[in-house]
Amino acid sequence: MTLQGLGRLLKQHLIWFIVFPCLAGGTVFYFMRNEAKIYKTRATLYTGFTSGYSLRSAEENFHVDYSAVSNAFDNILTTLNSNQTLYHVGVNLLSQHLQLSKPSRQELSETSFKRLQQAIPASLWQSLVRAGNIAFTRQMVDSLARSQTDNPIRKLLMSPDSYYSAGYIGKMLKSTRKSASDMLDMEYETGDPAVAQQTLALAITELNERYVALKRGETNPVVNYYEDKAKAAKQQLNNAEAKLRAFNVQHNVLNFEDELKTRSATREALVAEYNTEVMSNRAAKAAMDALNQRMAGGSNLLKINTALTDKQAELTEAEAQLINARTNGQPQPVLDRYQEKINQASAELKQIAQNYFAADNTSESVPKLRLVNEWLGKVLEFEESGARMTVVKKRLDDYQAESTTFTPLESEQRQLTRDMTVAEKEYLNLVQSLNQATTHRQDIAIDGSMSVLDPPAFPFSAQAPKRGLFTAIGAAAGLVIALLLAAIRFWTDKRINSLEQAEQRIGSPVTVVFPAVKKFAANSKISRTAVSMFEQLSNAINIDIEYRKNPTFPPLITLFSMRGKQGKTWLAHGLVRLYAESGEQVAYCYPRTLETDQPFEQNGIHFFPYDLHPNFMNVREPAGLLDDRDALNRTSFDKIILELPALVGSPIPLHLVSRSTVSLMILSVHTIWGRRDTQLFELYSKAAKHPVLIALNKARENDADAPSLSDIEQGLLRTKRYAEPNTVLPQAATTEKILDRQPK
Repeated sequence: MTLQGLGRLLKQHLIWFIVFPCLAGGTVFYFMRNEAKIYKTRATLYTGFTSGYSLRSAEENFHVDYSAVSNAFDNILTTLNSNQTLYHVGVNLLSQHLQLSKPSRQELSETSFKRLQQAIPASLWQSLVRAGNIAFTRQMVDSLARSQTDNPIRKLLMSPDSYYSAGYIGKMLKSTRKSASDMLDMEYETGDPAVAQQTLALAITELNERYVALKRGETNPVVNYYEDKAKAAKQQLNNAEAKLRAFNVQHNVLNFEDELKTRSATREALVAEYNTEVMSNRAAKAAMDALNQRMAGGSNLLKINTALTDKQAELTEAEAQLINARTNGQPQPVLDRYQEKINQASAELKQIAQNYFAADNTSESVPKLRLVNEWLGKVLEFEESGARMTVVKKRLDDYQAESTTFTPLESEQRQLTRDMTVAEKEYLNLVQSLNQATTHRQDIAIDGSMSVLDPPAFPFSAQAPKRGLFTAIGAAAGLVIALLLAAIRFWTDKRINSLEQAEQRIGSPVTVVFPAVKKFAANSKISRTAVSMFEQLSNAINIDIEYRKNPTFPPLITLFSMRGKQGKTWLAHGLVRLYAESGEQVAYCYPRTLETDQPFEQNGIHFFPYDLHPNFMNVREPAGLLDDRDALNRTSFDKIILELPALVGSPIPLHLVSRSTVSLMILSVHTIWGRRDTQLFELYSKAAKHPVLIALNKARENDADAPSLSDIEQGLLRTKRYAEPNTVLPQAATTEKILDRQPK
């Protein structure tokens, strides 16, 4: 919708936009004529959730969790608006008012006091009150409120209009967080200023008590849980430490890793020493065997050789005993005794060798002395190497046996150490959680309640009356209703109300737009516009006649409309008069309205009324519409204008429409254009086989372009002639008096 269309819509429904707001505003104004006074008091609480300092603020890497802060504010508001909180506020307020013996502006107004006296009988009032003991009154009121039987106290606390009911307090109490600060704004409004102040003060007190109780109640189970878990973890840690300590004492091991390194190094040294002794022993054995072969030829020295061998064995045994004694760490006297035994055996062996040398020292065997000395040296070397090799081998076997039992002990010690480490970590984590829970509980114990920054003040003056505001709201609501109804009417309206709607719904451009002419006047803007539109329409018709592919003479101009009273006759009379003034002979055929209508001629215009007979759809020539076919001689006229009846009530004369040179559809503003009209227009367009001109009649001045006086100097004369009284024959009086006014 364009701005012009919106403006037309608003102008069309202007009466609605005046009546509905006035009616709605007046209704609200009337029903609020007895508006009660409202007193409001406010208070501000400091919570300290974001910027407040607590025990946990000193912790390392402590930061504020803003989601937790938002959740905390939600918890506070939920706690404040809970039924139990509001119920206790009402009980405490009623208990305070029951202590009064007379009304007071600062405690309870006279009207409220009388209302309370009417609600509670005097006998019951006295039974609930004890001087200076408000706790008794509060207990009695709570007991009666929770009673299953009806009583005045229960009714008073349950009534939706009572100052003491939870529903009324919750409706009048409002609380919001102040921006992103730690402040909580609270306000309460009611008809009694004292009740407003006291209720808000009691709500703050009850909120602090319930919130602190809830926080303490949720921290104690957590602290107890972590205490029990920490004790169990400590006992498990002690058991793991005891097992590891007993294992180390039993096996005399401090650290298996160090022991393994030492044993590995010792074993490698022993293996190297053993390999060295093996090589030395084998080398001495090979040398001794070679010397024995060379010395085997001296059989005469057999006895000396036997003695020498025995003594050699004795020396070997002595040396082995000495090496074992040194290895096993024997005392020095024992080592000296073994050494003396070795020295003695060596001396004796040497003496035997010298005897052997003397016996064998002949002129032919002098070199044997050297063999004996070499053999003796190799024998000593072989025996010493064998003794050392035996001892090293024994040490290797001992290390191997110890290492076999050492590996399982290491695995067992690692398992015990791991168990102790796991138990220690679990214990430390539980201790940390316990400390956090304890700190949180201590925070609540130290500063759990919220501080009152601005206490509720006594409201001395009532709030500004809302009668005017609600009246304005009612008027606005009426305006909205009017707009909504206008929109609904616009959306459901199938009528064509503007040029844009006409072109959109028809699907074709509008050729001319005629304004609504009540009566022609020479100086009238509307009259000038209508005459200009007749000129434009004649131009369009002449162009279509000129460019017709198969022209026929005289050209047939057909005027039709979907519905009746669209202005076809008015437009046809104006058109034929325009052609007649140009000197043309025009035949105008139109449906007969009265039986007395007869053909006649006036000023070059021949009027031919015709009847709608049953064969109307099959008529092929305009003359076929008349009883006297010779009256409409085609060669006598320059143009024939045919007006068809409304198509919704008559058939389409297919042959006449097909023969027509130009077709003109007339459509008036505010005419319904529905699905049937669209179908009829499409059927007519198919039958016409040529473009159909469209004239929009009775349009608003904005849709019809009005020429200025300077633009229409020549047409001004015609406008004046149109404004002159029309002189017609008596028979013409039966037709509509066109050019004076359009049909309604």
